[in-house]
Amino acid sequence: MDDDDRPRLRSSEGNFGAASLLASESLERYSLDELGARIVLLEAEIERVRAHRDTSSAHRLAADALFRPRSS
Repeated sequence: MDDDDRPRLRSSEGNFGAASLLASESLERYSLDELGARIVLLEAEIERVRAHRDTSSAHRLAADALFRPRSS
């Protein structure tokens, strides 16, 4: 079985994989230009995560509406 086919383990509280590693990385070795490029990249990733969150939320609301008990 490929790794991609296996269910992903949920991150423990406070551990969000690569994001946690980024947050703990020292920034001392980066130039101003590199820091600017990193900010642009991270802002794009934040937007991607927000879009996915919004899509997931919409799916959840649709599922809740579909499976909600009907009122008599």
